[in-house]
Amino acid sequence: MSTTAITTLSWSPELALNDARTDATHEEFIELLNTTAAADAAEQLPHYQALVAHTVEHFAQEERWMRACGIPEDFCHFGQHSSVLEVMKEVERRALAGETEHIAAMLEALVEWFPQHAQSMDAGLVSYLQEKGFDTSNETFKDGSPRVATADAALPGCGH
Repeated sequence: MSTTAITTLSWSPELALNDARTDATHEEFIELLNTTAAADAAEQLPHYQALVAHTVEHFAQEERWMRACGIPEDFCHFGQHSSVLEVMKEVERRALAGETEHIAAMLEALVEWFPQHAQSMDAGLVSYLQEKGFDTSNETFKDGSPRVATADAALPGCGH
């Protein structure tokens, strides 16, 4: 089996979105990804499983926020989360069946995907939430009343 080093990510100002909860979640994602990448191939699976569990909650958190603002579930951000999780879970399933070599490829794909996702879709989401007065720290609207998306609203990310 190859011992090629897996590329890792570093937290940087370019990834910061100026929302404490989002930034903390993203920093944790990077930390778990890097911990998995640093582990010997034979020891990666439990670390990868922790990364998958984190990502499930990470995406669920963002999706709660989108729903709270009335963003429809067919919006592309939901779809991207679904696609990424589907592949991550398939890699986990295969690794549990002994095909652990797929973990390294998944980590490389996440290293390539995550910065772009954070800087586009998540940055747009954070901006939109702030515009709507949604406080991610307690998942409520600052004035108590939701200001939901309208059918013609320009939603964050996805080329809008």
